[in-house]
Amino acid sequence: MRLDGAASKEIQTTLSASSDLVSLRKSAPVSPVGLILRARGDTGRLKTVLESYGYYQSAVTATIDGASLTSADLADKLMTLPKGKDASVVVSFVPGPLYVLGKVTLDGDLPDGLRSKFNLHSGQPAVAADVLAAGARLLTALQDRGYAFAKVDTPLAEELPDAHQLDVSFHVVTGAVVHFGAITVTGLQRTHLSAVLSRLQLRQGDQYSAQALDKARRNLLAMNVFGTVDVRVAPTADASGQVAITFRVTERKRHEVNPSAAYSSDLGGSGSVTWTDRNLFGGAEQLDVFASIINLNGSATNGLGYNTGAKLTIPEFALSQQTLQLSLTAIKQDLIAYDQTAQIATVTLTRNLSKVWGISAGFSTTQETIIQPQEIPYYDRGTFYYTLFAIPLSLRYDSTDLSSPILDPTHGIRAALTLTPTLSLGPPNATFLITQVRASTYLDLHDLFGAVAPGRTILATRGLWGYAQGASAIQLPPDQRFYAGGSGTIRGYAFQSVGPLFQNNTNTPVGGVGVDAFSLELRQRIGRNWGFAVFADSGRVGDTALPFSGRYQSGVGAGPRYYTPIGPLRVDIAFPIDRQPYDSRLEVYIGLGQAF
Repeated sequence: MRLDGAASKEIQTTLSASSDLVSLRKSAPVSPVGLILRARGDTGRLKTVLESYGYYQSAVTATIDGASLTSADLADKLMTLPKGKDASVVVSFVPGPLYVLGKVTLDGDLPDGLRSKFNLHSGQPAVAADVLAAGARLLTALQDRGYAFAKVDTPLAEELPDAHQLDVSFHVVTGAVVHFGAITVTGLQRTHLSAVLSRLQLRQGDQYSAQALDKARRNLLAMNVFGTVDVRVAPTADASGQVAITFRVTERKRHEVNPSAAYSSDLGGSGSVTWTDRNLFGGAEQLDVFASIINLNGSATNGLGYNTGAKLTIPEFALSQQTLQLSLTAIKQDLIAYDQTAQIATVTLTRNLSKVWGISAGFSTTQETIIQPQEIPYYDRGTFYYTLFAIPLSLRYDSTDLSSPILDPTHGIRAALTLTPTLSLGPPNATFLITQVRASTYLDLHDLFGAVAPGRTILATRGLWGYAQGASAIQLPPDQRFYAGGSGTIRGYAFQSVGPLFQNNTNTPVGGVGVDAFSLELRQRIGRNWGFAVFADSGRVGDTALPFSGRYQSGVGAGPRYYTPIGPLRVDIAFPIDRQPYDSRLEVYIGLGQAF
Protein backbone atom coordinates (compact mmCIF):
# COMPACT_ATOMS: atom_id res chain seq x y z
CA MET A 1 0.00 0.00 0.00
CA ARG A 2 1.33 3.47 -0.89
CA LEU A 3 0.17 6.93 0.18
CA ASP A 4 0.56 9.40 -2.65
CA GLY A 5 0.28 13.12 -1.94
CA ALA A 6 2.07 16.19 -0.65
CA ALA A 7 1.67 17.15 3.01
CA SER A 8 3.76 17.86 6.09
CA LYS A 9 5.54 15.01 7.82
CA GLU A 10 3.13 15.25 10.77
CA ILE A 11 0.09 14.90 8.49
CA GLN A 12 1.72 12.07 6.56
CA THR A 13 2.37 10.22 9.81
CA THR A 14 -1.21 10.70 11.00
CA LEU A 15 -2.62 9.55 7.66
CA SER A 16 -0.49 6.41 7.76
CA ALA A 17 -1.47 5.69 11.37
CA SER A 18 -5.16 6.12 10.52
CA SER A 19 -5.10 3.79 7.53
CA ASP A 20 -6.48 0.28 7.99
CA LEU A 21 -4.75 -0.69 4.76
CA VAL A 22 -1.44 0.03 6.49
CA SER A 23 -2.09 -1.13 10.06
CA LEU A 24 -3.98 -4.34 9.18
CA ARG A 25 -2.02 -5.39 6.12
CA LYS A 26 -0.05 -8.17 7.81
CA SER A 27 -2.12 -8.89 10.90
CA ALA A 28 -5.52 -9.19 9.20
CA PRO A 29 -5.36 -10.08 5.48
CA VAL A 30 -8.72 -10.02 3.72
CA SER A 31 -10.47 -11.36 0.62
CA PRO A 32 -10.70 -9.26 -2.57
CA VAL A 33 -14.11 -7.92 -1.57
CA GLY A 34 -12.79 -7.18 1.91
CA LEU A 35 -9.82 -5.32 0.41
CA ILE A 36 -12.14 -3.14 -1.66
CA LEU A 37 -14.30 -2.35 1.39
CA ARG A 38 -11.21 -1.59 3.44
CA ALA A 39 -9.92 0.80 0.75
CA ARG A 40 -13.30 2.55 0.60
CA GLY A 41 -13.23 2.97 4.38
CA ASP A 42 -9.76 4.46 4.18
CA THR A 43 -10.77 7.13 1.69
CA GLY A 44 -13.41 8.48 4.06
CA ARG A 45 -11.20 8.08 7.11
CA LEU A 46 -8.23 9.88 5.56
CA LYS A 47 -10.41 12.71 4.30
CA THR A 48 -11.56 13.21 7.90
CA VAL A 49 -7.91 13.39 8.95
CA LEU A 50 -7.18 16.09 6.35
CA GLU A 51 -10.24 18.06 7.44
CA SER A 52 -9.06 17.91 11.05
CA TYR A 53 -5.91 19.76 9.90
CA GLY A 54 -7.99 22.46 8.16
CA TYR A 55 -8.14 21.05 4.61
CA TYR A 56 -11.90 21.02 4.07
CA GLN A 57 -11.76 20.85 0.27
CA SER A 58 -9.46 17.85 0.17
CA ALA A 59 -9.93 14.86 -2.11
CA VAL A 60 -8.95 11.25 -1.39
CA THR A 61 -9.13 8.47 -3.98
CA ALA A 62 -7.87 4.91 -4.09
CA THR A 63 -6.95 2.42 -6.81
CA ILE A 64 -6.19 -1.30 -6.67
CA ASP A 65 -3.84 -2.54 -9.38
CA GLY A 66 -4.56 0.71 -11.22
CA ALA A 67 -8.33 0.22 -11.24
CA SER A 68 -10.87 2.49 -9.55
CA LEU A 69 -12.79 1.15 -6.55
CA THR A 70 -16.01 1.67 -8.55
CA SER A 71 -14.86 -0.66 -11.33
CA ALA A 72 -17.54 -3.33 -11.78
CA ASP A 73 -15.12 -6.20 -12.42
CA LEU A 74 -12.47 -5.25 -9.83
CA ALA A 75 -13.33 -8.08 -7.44
CA ASP A 76 -13.21 -10.65 -10.26
CA LYS A 77 -9.79 -9.39 -11.40
CA LEU A 78 -8.42 -9.67 -7.89
CA MET A 79 -9.68 -13.25 -7.63
CA THR A 80 -7.49 -14.19 -10.61
CA LEU A 81 -4.24 -12.97 -9.03
CA PRO A 82 -1.61 -15.73 -8.75
CA LYS A 83 -1.17 -17.25 -5.31
CA GLY A 84 1.35 -15.29 -3.22
CA LYS A 85 1.01 -12.12 -5.31
CA ASP A 86 -0.35 -9.10 -3.44
CA ALA A 87 -2.53 -6.45 -5.04
CA SER A 88 -1.03 -2.98 -5.36
CA VAL A 89 -3.08 -0.36 -3.52
CA VAL A 90 -2.44 3.36 -3.98
CA VAL A 91 -4.33 5.95 -1.96
CA SER A 92 -3.91 9.42 -3.47
CA PHE A 93 -4.85 12.63 -1.72
CA VAL A 94 -4.93 16.31 -2.65
CA PRO A 95 -5.19 18.50 0.47
CA GLY A 96 -6.56 21.55 -1.32
CA PRO A 97 -6.45 25.03 0.27
CA LEU A 98 -5.82 25.41 3.97
CA TYR A 99 -8.79 26.94 5.77
CA VAL A 100 -8.30 29.57 8.46
CA LEU A 101 -10.56 30.69 11.23
CA GLY A 102 -12.86 33.52 10.32
CA LYS A 103 -15.23 34.89 12.91
CA VAL A 104 -14.62 33.46 16.41
CA THR A 105 -17.55 34.03 18.76
CA LEU A 106 -17.53 33.42 22.51
CA ASP A 107 -21.06 33.66 23.87
CA GLY A 108 -21.43 33.89 27.64
CA ASP A 109 -20.83 36.03 30.70
CA LEU A 110 -17.15 35.41 31.40
CA PRO A 111 -15.27 36.77 34.46
CA ASP A 112 -12.58 39.36 33.84
CA GLY A 113 -9.27 37.96 32.66
CA LEU A 114 -10.55 34.57 31.50
CA ARG A 115 -11.20 35.48 27.87
CA SER A 116 -7.42 35.53 27.30
CA LYS A 117 -7.24 31.86 28.35
CA PHE A 118 -9.33 31.04 25.28
CA ASN A 119 -6.44 31.98 22.96
CA LEU A 120 -8.23 31.38 19.66
CA HIS A 121 -8.11 34.09 16.99
CA SER A 122 -9.23 34.85 13.48
CA GLY A 123 -6.58 33.99 10.90
CA GLN A 124 -5.31 30.85 12.68
CA PRO A 125 -5.29 27.61 10.66
CA ALA A 126 -8.64 25.91 11.22
CA VAL A 127 -7.16 22.83 12.94
CA ALA A 128 -9.85 20.91 14.78
CA ALA A 129 -7.59 19.93 17.66
CA ASP A 130 -6.69 23.59 18.28
CA VAL A 131 -10.35 24.65 18.27
CA LEU A 132 -11.35 21.94 20.73
CA ALA A 133 -8.30 22.64 22.91
CA ALA A 134 -9.34 26.28 23.23
CA GLY A 135 -12.68 25.22 24.68
CA ALA A 136 -10.98 22.77 27.04
CA ARG A 137 -8.55 25.47 28.23
CA LEU A 138 -11.41 27.83 28.94
CA LEU A 139 -13.32 25.19 30.88
CA THR A 140 -10.25 24.35 32.98
CA ALA A 141 -9.65 28.04 33.70
CA LEU A 142 -13.27 28.45 34.84
CA GLN A 143 -13.03 25.40 37.11
CA ASP A 144 -9.79 26.72 38.59
CA ARG A 145 -11.64 29.97 39.45
CA GLY A 146 -14.27 28.10 41.46
CA TYR A 147 -16.87 27.50 38.74
CA ALA A 148 -17.06 23.76 39.34
CA PHE A 149 -20.18 23.28 37.20
CA ALA A 150 -19.25 25.55 34.30
CA LYS A 151 -20.04 24.31 30.79
CA VAL A 152 -18.38 25.08 27.47
CA ASP A 153 -20.52 23.56 24.75
CA THR A 154 -19.08 21.81 21.70
CA PRO A 155 -18.33 24.57 19.19
CA LEU A 156 -20.60 25.21 16.21
CA ALA A 157 -18.78 25.61 12.91
CA GLU A 158 -19.88 27.20 9.65
CA GLU A 159 -17.84 26.63 6.51
CA LEU A 160 -17.33 29.50 4.07
CA PRO A 161 -16.00 27.66 0.97
CA ASP A 162 -15.38 30.70 -1.22
CA ALA A 163 -13.29 32.45 1.46
CA HIS A 164 -11.66 29.22 2.66
CA GLN A 165 -12.68 30.13 6.20
CA LEU A 166 -14.38 28.45 9.11
CA ASP A 167 -16.50 30.50 11.53
CA VAL A 168 -16.75 28.98 15.01
CA SER A 169 -18.86 29.90 18.01
CA PHE A 170 -18.78 28.71 21.62
CA HIS A 171 -21.53 28.97 24.20
CA VAL A 172 -20.39 29.24 27.82
CA VAL A 173 -22.40 28.89 31.04
CA THR A 174 -20.30 29.72 34.11
CA GLY A 175 -22.71 28.95 36.93
CA ALA A 176 -21.94 30.01 40.50
CA VAL A 177 -18.61 30.01 42.34
CA VAL A 178 -18.52 27.15 44.86
CA HIS A 179 -16.16 26.01 47.62
CA PHE A 180 -14.85 22.67 48.78
CA GLY A 181 -17.20 20.97 51.18
CA ALA A 182 -16.71 17.75 53.16
CA ILE A 183 -13.67 15.76 52.01
CA THR A 184 -14.03 11.98 52.27
CA VAL A 185 -11.53 9.21 51.56
CA THR A 186 -12.78 5.67 50.93
CA GLY A 187 -10.91 2.40 50.35
CA LEU A 188 -8.29 2.81 53.09
CA GLN A 189 -7.08 -0.41 54.71
CA ARG A 190 -3.72 -0.04 56.45
CA THR A 191 -3.07 3.61 55.63
CA HIS A 192 -4.06 6.15 58.29
CA LEU A 193 -6.63 8.76 57.28
CA SER A 194 -4.54 11.52 58.87
CA ALA A 195 -1.58 10.67 56.60
CA VAL A 196 -3.82 10.91 53.53
CA LEU A 197 -5.48 14.18 54.55
CA SER A 198 -2.11 15.84 55.13
CA ARG A 199 -1.09 14.95 51.58
CA LEU A 200 -4.25 16.35 50.00
CA GLN A 201 -3.46 19.95 50.96
CA LEU A 202 -7.18 20.74 50.64
CA ARG A 203 -9.37 22.36 53.27
CA GLN A 204 -13.12 22.57 53.55
CA GLY A 205 -14.20 26.11 52.71
CA ASP A 206 -11.40 26.79 50.19
CA GLN A 207 -12.56 27.98 46.78
CA TYR A 208 -13.05 25.10 44.37
CA SER A 209 -10.14 24.50 41.98
CA ALA A 210 -9.78 21.70 39.44
CA GLN A 211 -6.02 22.23 39.51
CA ALA A 212 -5.94 21.75 43.29
CA LEU A 213 -7.91 18.51 42.93
CA ASP A 214 -5.53 17.20 40.30
CA LYS A 215 -2.54 18.10 42.45
CA ALA A 216 -4.13 16.33 45.43
CA ARG A 217 -4.64 13.22 43.32
CA ARG A 218 -1.02 13.26 42.16
CA ASN A 219 0.15 13.75 45.75
CA LEU A 220 -1.69 10.60 46.82
CA LEU A 221 -0.21 8.57 43.96
CA ALA A 222 3.24 9.88 44.91
CA MET A 223 2.87 8.24 48.34
CA ASN A 224 3.68 4.95 46.55
CA VAL A 225 0.93 3.26 48.57
CA PHE A 226 -2.06 3.51 46.25
CA GLY A 227 -2.53 1.77 42.91
CA THR A 228 -5.47 3.94 41.86
CA VAL A 229 -6.89 7.25 43.05
CA ASP A 230 -10.27 8.37 41.73
CA VAL A 231 -11.75 11.81 42.49
CA ARG A 232 -15.52 12.22 42.64
CA VAL A 233 -17.15 15.66 42.79
CA ALA A 234 -20.74 15.84 44.05
CA PRO A 235 -23.15 16.70 41.20
CA THR A 236 -24.49 19.79 42.99
CA ALA A 237 -23.46 22.21 45.72
CA ASP A 238 -25.29 22.40 49.01
CA ALA A 239 -27.24 25.42 50.27
CA SER A 240 -24.05 27.06 51.56
CA GLY A 241 -22.34 26.79 48.16
CA GLN A 242 -20.04 23.91 49.11
CA VAL A 243 -19.48 20.79 47.03
CA ALA A 244 -18.51 17.47 48.61
CA ILE A 245 -15.35 15.73 47.37
CA THR A 246 -14.68 11.99 47.61
CA PHE A 247 -11.32 10.32 46.97
CA ARG A 248 -11.68 6.62 46.20
CA VAL A 249 -8.38 4.76 46.60
CA THR A 250 -7.13 1.21 46.26
CA GLU A 251 -4.01 0.22 48.19
CA ARG A 252 -1.15 -1.54 46.47
CA LYS A 253 0.33 -4.78 47.69
CA ARG A 254 2.27 -3.89 50.82
CA HIS A 255 5.39 -6.00 50.28
CA GLU A 256 7.50 -6.32 47.15
CA VAL A 257 10.67 -8.16 46.14
CA ASN A 258 12.72 -6.70 43.28
CA PRO A 259 15.80 -8.36 41.77
CA SER A 260 18.22 -6.43 39.57
CA ALA A 261 21.48 -7.03 37.73
CA ALA A 262 24.11 -5.05 35.85
CA TYR A 263 27.41 -5.64 34.10
CA SER A 264 30.43 -3.64 33.02
CA SER A 265 33.74 -5.02 31.91
CA ASP A 266 35.63 -2.89 34.47
CA LEU A 267 33.48 -3.47 37.59
CA GLY A 268 32.23 -6.88 36.51
CA GLY A 269 28.79 -8.30 37.18
CA SER A 270 26.49 -7.45 40.05
CA GLY A 271 23.20 -8.80 41.29
CA SER A 272 20.91 -7.59 44.03
CA VAL A 273 17.60 -8.29 45.72
CA THR A 274 15.56 -5.62 47.50
CA TRP A 275 12.66 -6.40 49.85
CA THR A 276 10.31 -3.45 50.34
CA ASP A 277 7.58 -2.68 52.85
CA ARG A 278 5.92 0.38 51.34
CA ASN A 279 3.63 1.14 54.30
CA LEU A 280 5.48 0.10 57.43
CA PHE A 281 3.48 1.96 60.10
CA GLY A 282 0.46 3.11 58.07
CA GLY A 283 1.82 6.54 57.12
CA ALA A 284 3.52 5.51 53.83
CA GLU A 285 6.82 4.89 55.63
CA GLN A 286 8.96 2.74 53.34
CA LEU A 287 11.51 0.16 54.51
CA ASP A 288 13.96 -1.25 51.97
CA VAL A 289 16.26 -4.13 52.88
CA PHE A 290 18.78 -4.95 50.18
CA ALA A 291 21.63 -7.34 49.54
CA SER A 292 24.03 -7.16 46.59
CA ILE A 293 26.92 -9.17 45.26
CA ILE A 294 29.28 -6.88 43.33
CA ASN A 295 32.57 -6.89 41.39
CA LEU A 296 32.24 -10.32 39.84
CA ASN A 297 35.17 -10.77 37.40
CA GLY A 298 35.81 -7.10 36.67
CA SER A 299 39.03 -5.79 35.13
CA ALA A 300 39.23 -3.01 37.78
CA THR A 301 38.47 -5.32 40.72
CA ASN A 302 40.47 -7.84 42.70
CA GLY A 303 37.67 -10.02 44.02
CA LEU A 304 34.03 -10.45 44.88
CA GLY A 305 32.40 -7.86 47.15
CA TYR A 306 29.07 -7.06 48.73
CA ASN A 307 26.81 -4.12 49.47
CA THR A 308 24.01 -4.78 51.91
CA GLY A 309 21.89 -2.75 54.28
CA ALA A 310 18.53 -1.21 55.09
CA LYS A 311 16.90 2.15 54.47
CA LEU A 312 13.84 3.66 56.19
CA THR A 313 12.08 6.60 54.53
CA ILE A 314 9.59 8.64 56.59
CA PRO A 315 7.56 11.08 54.43
CA GLU A 316 5.96 14.30 55.68
CA PHE A 317 8.39 14.35 58.61
CA ALA A 318 7.53 17.31 60.87
CA LEU A 319 6.51 19.41 57.84
CA SER A 320 4.79 18.87 54.52
CA GLN A 321 7.13 18.10 51.59
CA GLN A 322 9.84 17.01 54.02
CA THR A 323 11.30 13.50 54.20
CA LEU A 324 13.55 11.82 56.77
CA GLN A 325 15.73 8.95 55.67
CA LEU A 326 17.73 6.60 57.91
CA SER A 327 20.14 4.06 56.45
CA LEU A 328 22.65 1.45 57.56
CA THR A 329 25.03 -0.02 54.99
CA ALA A 330 27.84 -2.55 55.00
CA ILE A 331 30.11 -2.63 51.96
CA LYS A 332 33.15 -4.59 50.87
CA GLN A 333 34.92 -3.95 47.60
CA ASP A 334 38.34 -4.90 46.31
CA LEU A 335 39.21 -2.37 43.62
CA ILE A 336 42.41 -1.63 41.72
CA ALA A 337 42.65 1.71 43.56
CA TYR A 338 42.02 0.32 47.07
CA ASP A 339 40.32 -2.42 49.07
CA GLN A 340 37.56 -1.23 51.40
CA THR A 341 35.46 -2.76 54.15
CA ALA A 342 33.10 -0.25 55.71
CA GLN A 343 29.99 0.22 57.85
CA ILE A 344 28.06 3.44 57.21
CA ALA A 345 25.17 5.03 59.13
CA THR A 346 23.39 8.05 57.63
CA VAL A 347 20.53 10.36 58.58
CA THR A 348 19.24 12.70 55.84
CA LEU A 349 16.47 15.30 55.91
CA THR A 350 15.18 16.30 52.46
CA ARG A 351 12.79 19.12 51.66
CA ASN A 352 11.12 19.95 48.35
CA LEU A 353 11.07 23.71 47.90
CA SER A 354 9.08 23.56 44.65
CA LYS A 355 8.40 21.23 41.77
CA VAL A 356 12.00 21.58 40.56
CA TRP A 357 14.04 22.73 43.60
CA GLY A 358 15.00 20.73 46.68
CA ILE A 359 17.49 20.78 49.53
CA SER A 360 18.84 18.20 51.94
CA ALA A 361 21.06 18.03 55.01
CA GLY A 362 22.38 15.02 56.80
CA PHE A 363 24.89 13.42 59.09
CA SER A 364 26.86 10.27 58.42
CA THR A 365 29.45 8.24 60.26
CA THR A 366 31.69 5.66 58.65
CA GLN A 367 33.94 3.03 60.19
CA GLU A 368 36.22 1.55 57.57
CA THR A 369 39.35 -0.41 56.84
CA ILE A 370 41.20 0.41 53.64
CA ILE A 371 44.21 -1.21 52.03
CA GLN A 372 46.15 0.84 49.48
CA PRO A 373 49.83 1.24 48.54
CA GLN A 374 51.25 4.35 50.18
CA GLU A 375 54.38 6.43 49.76
CA ILE A 376 54.59 7.11 53.49
CA PRO A 377 57.43 4.99 54.94
CA TYR A 378 56.05 4.48 58.47
CA TYR A 379 52.75 3.21 57.06
CA ASP A 380 54.40 0.65 54.81
CA ARG A 381 51.85 -2.07 55.61
CA GLY A 382 49.23 -0.21 53.55
CA THR A 383 46.34 -1.05 55.92
CA PHE A 384 44.53 1.94 57.43
CA TYR A 385 41.62 2.33 59.81
CA TYR A 386 39.41 5.41 59.52
CA THR A 387 36.47 6.86 61.38
CA LEU A 388 34.69 9.55 59.38
CA PHE A 389 32.06 12.08 60.47
CA ALA A 390 30.42 14.04 57.64
CA ILE A 391 27.62 16.59 57.21
CA PRO A 392 26.47 16.41 53.56
CA LEU A 393 24.51 19.48 52.40
CA SER A 394 22.86 19.51 49.00
CA LEU A 395 20.91 21.81 46.69
CA ARG A 396 19.31 20.17 43.65
CA TYR A 397 17.38 21.24 40.56
CA ASP A 398 15.42 18.93 38.24
CA SER A 399 13.17 20.12 35.42
CA THR A 400 12.94 16.81 33.53
CA ASP A 401 9.43 16.07 34.90
CA LEU A 402 10.21 12.39 35.51
CA SER A 403 9.11 10.30 38.48
CA SER A 404 12.17 8.03 38.39
CA PRO A 405 15.85 8.68 37.60
CA ILE A 406 16.03 5.61 35.34
CA LEU A 407 13.29 6.86 33.01
CA ASP A 408 14.48 8.42 29.77
CA PRO A 409 14.75 12.24 29.97
CA THR A 410 13.91 14.15 26.79
CA HIS A 411 14.12 17.74 28.03
CA GLY A 412 15.18 19.86 30.99
CA ILE A 413 18.11 20.08 33.35
CA ARG A 414 19.33 18.09 36.33
CA ALA A 415 21.86 19.79 38.59
CA ALA A 416 23.13 19.39 42.13
CA LEU A 417 25.56 21.23 44.39
CA THR A 418 26.88 19.19 47.33
CA LEU A 419 29.06 20.44 50.19
CA THR A 420 30.39 17.81 52.61
CA PRO A 421 32.48 19.01 55.57
CA THR A 422 34.22 15.93 56.97
CA LEU A 423 36.32 14.99 60.01
CA SER A 424 38.56 11.98 59.40
CA LEU A 425 40.18 10.18 62.33
CA GLY A 426 42.93 8.00 60.95
CA PRO A 427 46.50 8.05 59.73
CA PRO A 428 46.73 11.01 59.46
CA ASN A 429 43.80 12.87 61.03
CA ALA A 430 42.29 15.45 58.66
CA THR A 431 39.46 17.96 58.36
CA PHE A 432 38.38 18.80 54.85
CA LEU A 433 35.50 20.09 52.73
CA ILE A 434 34.43 18.25 49.58
CA THR A 435 32.54 20.32 47.00
CA GLN A 436 30.87 18.72 43.99
CA VAL A 437 28.80 20.19 41.17
CA ARG A 438 26.99 17.85 38.80
CA ALA A 439 24.76 18.87 35.92
CA SER A 440 23.17 17.25 32.91
CA THR A 441 21.03 18.78 30.18
CA TYR A 442 18.66 17.23 27.66
CA LEU A 443 17.73 18.98 24.40
CA ASP A 444 15.03 17.62 22.11
CA LEU A 445 16.27 18.39 18.61
CA HIS A 446 12.63 18.72 17.54
CA ASP A 447 12.76 22.12 19.24
CA LEU A 448 15.56 23.17 16.87
CA PHE A 449 14.59 21.28 13.73
CA GLY A 450 10.86 20.89 13.18
CA ALA A 451 11.37 17.94 10.82
CA VAL A 452 12.62 15.80 13.71
CA ALA A 453 9.81 13.98 15.53
CA PRO A 454 9.30 15.09 19.17
CA GLY A 455 11.14 13.01 21.76
CA ARG A 456 12.98 10.88 19.20
CA THR A 457 16.36 12.62 18.89
CA ILE A 458 17.92 13.91 22.10
CA LEU A 459 21.25 15.67 22.64
CA ALA A 460 22.39 15.05 26.22
CA THR A 461 25.35 16.61 28.02
CA ARG A 462 26.91 15.94 31.41
CA GLY A 463 29.41 17.84 33.52
CA LEU A 464 31.17 17.15 36.84
CA TRP A 465 33.45 19.36 38.90
CA GLY A 466 34.81 18.49 42.34
CA TYR A 467 37.39 19.74 44.80
CA ALA A 468 38.55 18.64 48.25
CA GLN A 469 39.89 21.52 50.39
CA GLY A 470 41.90 21.20 53.59
CA ALA A 471 44.04 18.15 52.88
CA SER A 472 46.37 16.76 50.23
CA ALA A 473 45.50 13.64 48.27
CA ILE A 474 47.66 11.43 50.53
CA GLN A 475 46.12 12.96 53.66
CA LEU A 476 42.60 12.16 52.45
CA PRO A 477 41.24 8.67 53.07
CA PRO A 478 41.50 6.84 49.73
CA ASP A 479 37.72 6.53 49.33
CA GLN A 480 37.32 10.31 49.77
CA ARG A 481 39.66 11.23 46.92
CA PHE A 482 38.48 11.90 43.39
CA TYR A 483 38.92 9.35 40.64
CA ALA A 484 37.73 9.16 37.03
CA GLY A 485 37.06 6.41 34.53
CA GLY A 486 34.04 4.18 34.11
CA SER A 487 30.42 4.77 33.17
CA GLY A 488 30.00 7.64 35.67
CA THR A 489 32.76 9.82 34.18
CA ILE A 490 34.88 8.65 31.23
CA ARG A 491 33.71 5.56 29.40
CA GLY A 492 36.41 3.55 27.68
CA TYR A 493 38.68 3.58 30.73
CA ALA A 494 38.37 1.22 33.67
CA PHE A 495 36.73 2.45 36.86
CA GLN A 496 39.04 4.85 38.79
CA SER A 497 41.91 4.31 36.32
CA VAL A 498 42.23 7.91 35.05
CA GLY A 499 44.65 10.15 36.97
CA PRO A 500 48.01 9.98 38.72
CA LEU A 501 49.46 6.59 39.68
CA PHE A 502 51.70 5.47 42.53
CA GLN A 503 55.35 5.50 41.45
CA ASN A 504 56.02 2.08 42.91
CA ASN A 505 52.94 0.50 41.31
CA THR A 506 52.09 1.73 37.82
CA ASN A 507 48.67 0.14 37.86
CA THR A 508 47.37 1.66 41.11
CA PRO A 509 45.68 5.08 41.00
CA VAL A 510 46.52 7.60 43.72
CA GLY A 511 43.38 9.70 43.32
CA GLY A 512 43.34 13.48 43.53
CA VAL A 513 41.83 16.51 45.22
CA GLY A 514 40.26 17.85 42.01
CA VAL A 515 38.24 16.40 39.13
CA ASP A 516 36.32 17.65 36.13
CA ALA A 517 34.70 15.58 33.42
CA PHE A 518 32.37 16.20 30.50
CA SER A 519 30.15 14.04 28.27
CA LEU A 520 28.25 14.60 25.04
CA GLU A 521 25.74 12.00 23.88
CA LEU A 522 23.31 11.79 20.95
CA ARG A 523 20.33 9.48 21.58
CA GLN A 524 18.14 8.34 18.69
CA ARG A 525 14.93 6.31 18.89
CA ILE A 526 14.22 3.76 16.12
CA GLY A 527 10.72 2.40 15.80
CA ARG A 528 8.75 1.71 18.95
CA ASN A 529 11.26 0.06 21.27
CA TRP A 530 14.74 0.37 19.79
CA GLY A 531 17.34 3.09 19.63
CA PHE A 532 21.03 3.83 19.88
CA ALA A 533 23.44 6.37 21.32
CA VAL A 534 26.83 7.72 20.28
CA PHE A 535 28.96 9.55 22.82
CA ALA A 536 32.26 11.16 23.75
CA ASP A 537 33.61 11.62 27.30
CA SER A 538 36.63 13.52 28.58
CA GLY A 539 38.07 14.41 31.98
CA ARG A 540 41.00 14.62 34.34
CA VAL A 541 41.99 14.08 37.98
CA GLY A 542 44.71 16.11 39.67
CA ASP A 543 45.93 18.23 42.56
CA THR A 544 44.15 21.44 41.58
CA ALA A 545 40.54 22.62 41.39
CA LEU A 546 41.18 24.65 38.24
CA PRO A 547 39.24 23.14 35.29
CA PHE A 548 40.93 22.62 31.92
CA SER A 549 44.31 22.13 33.57
CA GLY A 550 46.39 18.98 33.67
CA ARG A 551 46.20 15.89 31.47
CA TYR A 552 42.81 15.07 29.98
CA GLN A 553 41.88 11.61 28.79
CA SER A 554 38.98 10.93 26.44
CA GLY A 555 36.87 8.03 25.29
CA VAL A 556 34.30 7.52 22.53
CA GLY A 557 31.70 4.88 21.89
CA ALA A 558 28.20 3.84 20.94
CA GLY A 559 25.58 1.32 21.88
CA PRO A 560 22.00 0.13 21.33
CA ARG A 561 19.00 0.87 23.54
CA TYR A 562 15.86 -1.19 24.11
CA TYR A 563 13.09 0.90 25.63
CA THR A 564 10.95 -0.76 28.31
CA PRO A 565 8.12 0.71 30.43
CA ILE A 566 10.52 1.11 33.37
CA GLY A 567 13.40 2.64 31.42
CA PRO A 568 15.80 1.88 28.56
CA LEU A 569 18.02 -1.20 28.66
CA ARG A 570 21.47 0.13 27.77
CA VAL A 571 24.53 -1.51 26.22
CA ASP A 572 27.53 0.78 25.67
CA ILE A 573 30.84 -0.13 24.02
CA ALA A 574 33.53 2.50 24.60
CA PHE A 575 37.12 2.91 23.43
CA PRO A 576 39.95 4.89 25.11
CA ILE A 577 41.55 7.46 22.82
CA ASP A 578 44.74 7.91 24.86
CA ARG A 579 45.24 4.22 25.66
CA GLN A 580 48.05 3.24 28.01
CA PRO A 581 49.63 -0.25 28.23
CA TYR A 582 47.54 -1.06 31.32
CA ASP A 583 44.25 0.07 29.70
CA SER A 584 41.90 -2.39 28.00
CA ARG A 585 41.18 -1.98 24.32
CA LEU A 586 37.51 -1.37 25.09
CA GLU A 587 35.02 -1.37 27.95
CA VAL A 588 31.44 -2.66 27.93
CA TYR A 589 28.63 -1.31 30.14
CA ILE A 590 25.19 -2.92 30.51
CA GLY A 591 22.45 -1.53 32.73
CA LEU A 592 18.90 -0.22 33.06
CA GLY A 593 18.51 3.50 32.40
CA GLN A 594 20.65 5.90 30.41
CA ALA A 595 24.24 6.57 31.47
CA PHE A 596 23.03 9.94 32.82
